[in-house]
Amino acid sequence: MPHILESQSALTTWLAGQQAPAFRAQQIQRWLFQSRAAAFAEMSDLPQSLRESAAAEFDIWTTTTAAHQKSKDGTEKLLLSLSDGKAVECVLLRDAARRTICISSQVGCAMGCVFCASGLDGVDRNLTTGEIIEQMLVLQRLLPEDERLSHIVVMGMGEPLANLDNLLPALDVATSKDGLGISARRITISTVGLPTGIHQLAELKTRFQLAVSLHAPNDELRNELVPVNKKIGIQAILAAADHYFDVSSRRLTFEYVLLDQINDQIVHAQQLVRLLQHRNALLNVIPYNQVAGLPYKRPSQNSIMRFRDILEAGNINVQFRQLKGNEIDAACGQLRRKSVEIQQIGD
Repeated sequence: MPHILESQSALTTWLAGQQAPAFRAQQIQRWLFQSRAAAFAEMSDLPQSLRESAAAEFDIWTTTTAAHQKSKDGTEKLLLSLSDGKAVECVLLRDAARRTICISSQVGCAMGCVFCASGLDGVDRNLTTGEIIEQMLVLQRLLPEDERLSHIVVMGMGEPLANLDNLLPALDVATSKDGLGISARRITISTVGLPTGIHQLAELKTRFQLAVSLHAPNDELRNELVPVNKKIGIQAILAAADHYFDVSSRRLTFEYVLLDQINDQIVHAQQLVRLLQHRNALLNVIPYNQVAGLPYKRPSQNSIMRFRDILEAGNINVQFRQLKGNEIDAACGQLRRKSVEIQQIGD
């Protein structure tokens, strides 16, 4: 059966075929996104016959929860099994009044960042619009009725800019008043830095926040850590990001995963200062969350503080991300990879 979250137009067309008034589509949307209905049978202001017909025609849920981990800090991580047997991860983070979700855009990742669990086995496929939206709804259902999602970060598995055709319609639903009603300024798209995709966001005049995963202050080191950089280069990425800032007026964020003895040296901090000091940007430094089977380590606290001192002395707007959910495989791709390994042992 078709996924009801896949296309609003498909629902509208079907309702017209049922000779149902057009406002029924809006009612169904509100039940799904605001009332958190789990089935058509719960949509009490729809005629019984329409509820039964819709249930026979559409799927609301195409994923099942294969694993659910909870951290002491309130972070919850889900491994969702897709209809084709593939799996993706998504996360709910609680921070004071904020309720942020981190969602995936692809099964796996083709960018090849050497320290990341998501891309160790490459990319299988893009997620559909419905599969992206479903992550939002599944995570929303973890909240009590008096809480709502406040922020979305597309920073899970995959490269979002490699799947914009499916991602942007999903984010349209997230920002719609009949959807989740989340402001575009509270939605962040995180990218390894694909200039073509960044320019596409600018051309479409999207108003989402843009976060570029930099991870190195020079091309030589970035080519090692982020192999796709060999075909792009940092300057092309920065130029595209600057253009997006000019068009959107959204402050840029640059992500920097800090790896022990690799990109955490004094010279790296100094190069970052030269790279970013004249940009209206936030540098988000993320001390590494170690992945089993990979050789990379989290820097010592002294190294982290030394790095921070140099950046702050250079007047860089910097924040160091608080480690959340580390006891529940919170680094992207870890839970999926562990599940695959367990299956392989079972086989």
